[in-house]
Amino acid sequence: MKKIFTLRQPLVSMKKIFSLPFILFLFLQISCNPVFQSQNIQYKNYRIQKSYKPDSTLVAVMKPYADSVNNSMNEVIGIAKEELEKKQPSSTLGNFMTDAMLIMAKEKYGINVDAAFINYGGVRLTQLTAGPITKGKIFELMPFDNMMVIQKVTGDILQQFLDLIADRGGWPIAGITMEIKDKRAVNILIGGKPLNNSDIYFIANSDYIANGGDNADMLRPIPQQSNGYLIRDAILDYIKKLKSEGKNISANEEKRIADAQ
Repeated sequence: MKKIFTLRQPLVSMKKIFSLPFILFLFLQISCNPVFQSQNIQYKNYRIQKSYKPDSTLVAVMKPYADSVNNSMNEVIGIAKEELEKKQPSSTLGNFMTDAMLIMAKEKYGINVDAAFINYGGVRLTQLTAGPITKGKIFELMPFDNMMVIQKVTGDILQQFLDLIADRGGWPIAGITMEIKDKRAVNILIGGKPLNNSDIYFIANSDYIANGGDNADMLRPIPQQSNGYLIRDAILDYIKKLKSEGKNISANEEKRIADAQ
């Protein structure tokens, strides 16, 4: 398989862009009373009219699309074996999401990806409750259209990135274990082996982080391999994969990031 790395420059922070289906969620909540839980959005310097009467003509026009979205988003795609929580420095929800990224990155890119990351702020739910999980719930978990990209980094660049993660209190990671000491990453193991500054590693990340988001400036100059595959789609595909294998949604309880003793 031919691998092409291209340098992509950030134009607009994808963290600030909601997907079209998610925008439709917001419309549905106002006009059609759906069952989805939308994201809380804070507006500044705007006056919001307290009383609002939906336009009946617009509602009628949008109803066929609303019904289609409702049917799609209410589809149960998997069963969560237990409650998954978002915590720092490490958590079951973060482990599940990065496991999905790591496994699907290897499958979709056809290369041996060493590690996967999701920035803590990019996880938009504090938990996934045990029981049926709908497609709409995954859109709530990951509402942004961030793409999963692959970067080829040296060990010293990866050390800098892991130091950033340590300074931020820990992010969801897969393929790596480490400890935090004085806000720096120490005792780093990648695939069970110590980090080597001169070695080359393939990492999966969001395009937002790869383009320097959340102060990950050390990754900005690194070429990216991208095929347009969304992180959200990776999570959905991973759940489908688990279901095809007769498995429920679950996560390894291991602490991939811990405070040094």
